[in-house]
Amino acid sequence: MTTTTVLSLTHHPLQRAGAWAVTHIAGRFRPEEVSGDDLELVVGLIVRDATRAAVAPKDDGPAGYDWWKVLFALFPNSKPTHAKRGRDQEVIRSKVAALFAPDGVTGRSWPCTFCAQMTGTAWGKSNLPLFDTSKALNNVPPGVPGWPICRGCRVAIWTLPYGAWVTAGSATVFTCEDEAAERRFVEHSVARSRRIVDGGFEALAADGVEDGPFALALQQLRDVGGRQHAAGGLASSTLWRFKNDNEEPWLRASFTRRAVPRFLALVQGNAPLREAWALLEEALVQRDRRGRVVASGAGEAARLVFEAEDGTSRSLLWALHELRGSERLTSAQRHNIARLAGEYGRHVLGIDDGNLAPAAEVLATWIWRGGPEGQRQQRRAEYLEAAPNPYKLGLVMMRANSRLFLAGLPVRATVEDWRPLLQSDARAWARRLLLGAAVDRQPVG
Repeated sequence: MTTTTVLSLTHHPLQRAGAWAVTHIAGRFRPEEVSGDDLELVVGLIVRDATRAAVAPKDDGPAGYDWWKVLFALFPNSKPTHAKRGRDQEVIRSKVAALFAPDGVTGRSWPCTFCAQMTGTAWGKSNLPLFDTSKALNNVPPGVPGWPICRGCRVAIWTLPYGAWVTAGSATVFTCEDEAAERRFVEHSVARSRRIVDGGFEALAADGVEDGPFALALQQLRDVGGRQHAAGGLASSTLWRFKNDNEEPWLRASFTRRAVPRFLALVQGNAPLREAWALLEEALVQRDRRGRVVASGAGEAARLVFEAEDGTSRSLLWALHELRGSERLTSAQRHNIARLAGEYGRHVLGIDDGNLAPAAEVLATWIWRGGPEGQRQQRRAEYLEAAPNPYKLGLVMMRANSRLFLAGLPVRATVEDWRPLLQSDARAWARRLLLGAAVDRQPVG
């Protein structure tokens, strides 16, 4: 199905982020409201900023040249970023403007790669991030000198840097089932990008270390949970981080599960859970040897809610497990952190920690009843060290069962209660960490 709108919103994450950016810069609410005049306004902005960046001297301050770094990370062989581009401002301006010229009325045409609108313009890697060059004949459409891109989508792709969270070497875009969340992420990113265009990355440093794209996306998901609370607060999302490098372009995707907005809304509306989240953020602040903050705790905590597609991300449950082991926490703080882990397991992972109660009671009784204080702390440390490992946890469970039996204390956990905890799959690993949280919440001792 073809479309005749000036600008379409497609399902491709890069085009989609750019389309929202065009819409916001043009002062419209939805992409289909963008007019031809609106598109001309955005083209003028792109041409002006790209031309200024292309001729900016490296040693003349960050303004202009920092935006060139952004463009180079996305379009390394384009007219304004090519190493042999020259420095004639008018020549560069005309070359950049030509990228967005209206399609001619004659000649061959093909359906746009993104929106299927007919176009006579085909682009390759130099103007189109993460796509092949026009020489890759086995990948591009047969008989087409590149990838067909209509004018609206060409403008969207080059407005992408404004609607993405950009650095000097990469860009991050956000997609979400909730369109309002996507739009708000783009609006924040456009304001940030304008500061980079005008003052370079130094214009951002005045506010201290930035929380980053994960924290910005998390805020949008938290708002989703608030807006959609009555409807369940369900919406999946993905952060797409990429660099269109000449030699080794890369793309890294991190996603959230659909129930994350509901979980975040629950945390936001509950004081003990908010305190636990604040403790997590405080613990995750990273400092250099001089004590200066180099990574925001809010950004690092937000990153834990996203799961990397390649499985390399750190787990929120693991971070909470490590935090619970801190000797600096009060019992009330430890209880709140355990409750936060339990709510995450219940709402996001679908694991009800109520099913862990029999095993948690045995372990808590073993840790806190009988023996001097030093022995109690030793038992707790022994359990925390064993908790993630099914073999070590099994040994601790056997020791706890035996101790309670010899002391004449009730042992309510059965083999059926232990079995789901001692498997080797990822879900059993999550159960083991949630068991630790359930132990800390047991009213024993």
